[in-house]
Amino acid sequence: MIYLDHNATSPLRPEAKAAMDRALAAGGNPSSVHAAGRGARALIEEAREHVAALAGARVQDVIFTGGGTEANWLALCGAIYGALDAEARITRLFVSAIEHDSVLANANALTERVPGLRVDILPVTQDGAIDPEALRVALREGKGRALLAVMAANNETGVLQPIEKVSALAKEANALLLVDAIQAAGKIALDGICAVADYLTLSAHKLGGPQGSGALIVKDGAPFSAQILGGGQEKSRQAGTENVCGIAGFGAAAKAALRDLAKATIALRDDFESELLRAAPRAVLFGANTGRLANTSNFALPGISAETAVMALDLEGVCVSSGAACSSGKVRPSHVLKAMGIGEDLARSALRVSFGWNSSEADTHGAIAALSKLLSRVQPRAAAE
Repeated sequence: MIYLDHNATSPLRPEAKAAMDRALAAGGNPSSVHAAGRGARALIEEAREHVAALAGARVQDVIFTGGGTEANWLALCGAIYGALDAEARITRLFVSAIEHDSVLANANALTERVPGLRVDILPVTQDGAIDPEALRVALREGKGRALLAVMAANNETGVLQPIEKVSALAKEANALLLVDAIQAAGKIALDGICAVADYLTLSAHKLGGPQGSGALIVKDGAPFSAQILGGGQEKSRQAGTENVCGIAGFGAAAKAALRDLAKATIALRDDFESELLRAAPRAVLFGANTGRLANTSNFALPGISAETAVMALDLEGVCVSSGAACSSGKVRPSHVLKAMGIGEDLARSALRVSFGWNSSEADTHGAIAALSKLLSRVQPRAAAE
């Protein structure tokens, strides 16, 4: 099998599996004061150090969660409810049009629960990057403190967002900044981003850790209110017995990802795109004219539905994903491509190839061979029609 869907989930790294095996064998509740409990607590704190190092954060600012979606939810709710009693109450929530649904859906839901809160969707350019000028204008309109939610890198296109410019505008407006770094972690250095973000979210399984483990980093002094109360875990910021096994795996994956950060996959991606354009000259690359994650290629094969292509490639043993999301049995075009101004027909042909820690040149060649086989079957039929 050729696995090229690391942005969906990256296979478990050997280091993460080994750490999880040790945690399972150790047992113990990390809140217990006896030896077994202290051993479990030590595993969590070791992992916290590795996750903090990957993000460039302070160890004490890392809150473990049940995944990236939960981390984004906790960041939004924690910030908005944490500022309710503050002098600078958050009344405006700005969300980029290309954010993950875990941000978009929760942002909209909060407007129904928090009186006076308004959500504004920020546009992006044709290249898929947020428009700083549009943000500047939006921040000047209306009253009340704002919270901005802008991802570090888009999960579909890999396009890097101008976080430095966004943070400067946020600072000018006394606004708070939430950065979803889930796709960026392990692929680019996060130190500079973490330094300017008030809230930053991560997910273990995007970088070779286990599914069901994530983290929220809250800068010291940023408004925050715990949303789950109980036993006081995570310094009373996220109650519930910690997932020791998942957290241990997350920590080991974070350590390995930081170690491998310099091993860029850009050569694999660029070779893939060069071969793709030779095999399919009409292929359209999305976000190729701006900065992207080195591992991500999002493209369309005009006239071939993404659903057809994904199934055909799967039969050839190649795993890629579609730019379309499946909802209730219906395929709808990607909201990311729609925000970039891509037409519906082309968006329905979008595919995403994403490389990762165990990808190789052989994977690139195998994927192109499978695509060429698909094109040889489909294109003559299309010409005949």
